[in-house]
Amino acid sequence: MNLLILGLVIFLGVHSVRVFAAPWRDATRARLGEGAWKGLYSLVSLAGFVAICWGYGLARQAPVTLWVPPLGMRHAASLLTLGSFVLLAAAYVPRNVFKARWGHPMLLGTKLWALAHLLANGNLADVLLFGGFLAWAVVLFIVSRRHDRALGTTYPAASRTGTAVSVLVGGASWVVFALWAHGLLIGVRPFG
Repeated sequence: MNLLILGLVIFLGVHSVRVFAAPWRDATRARLGEGAWKGLYSLVSLAGFVAICWGYGLARQAPVTLWVPPLGMRHAASLLTLGSFVLLAAAYVPRNVFKARWGHPMLLGTKLWALAHLLANGNLADVLLFGGFLAWAVVLFIVSRRHDRALGTTYPAASRTGTAVSVLVGGASWVVFALWAHGLLIGVRPFG
């Protein structure tokens, strides 16, 4: 469990620097240079991600059950993760309704993904992993929206094309991941 917690602290901490320590980040980036900063950021993020994966894998070998979710929660999780994939796609597709309305669709997608997995899983490692991501995404979304309002940030108006591409790319990615990649990478097949 300790490795999972360490990985979460490193990974989520690095991904919070832009919001919670912007002056330090800007000064360090200026001192190191853009390329060195991105390299260091990537290495630390990767180290955190590896620790999360390794720690979660170890924790799954000796699960500590906190509750047993009802079977119907798997269906709810599937629906929520479909939404999270659409929002993830919307983070990269220009001029879509999700980005125009909320500004930070990746954080919204992370919240849906984490909530879905909390509903469908009841082990301690699941609560730490998905609860950690959910708490981080909620806080970062609130802070990011406040920051947007303070700076008067606006996002480009939505277009039907941008929204349709977000939905189609997100939906197709969800199908591939749910039917094939989740079982291959995670070892759990959501649809049997």
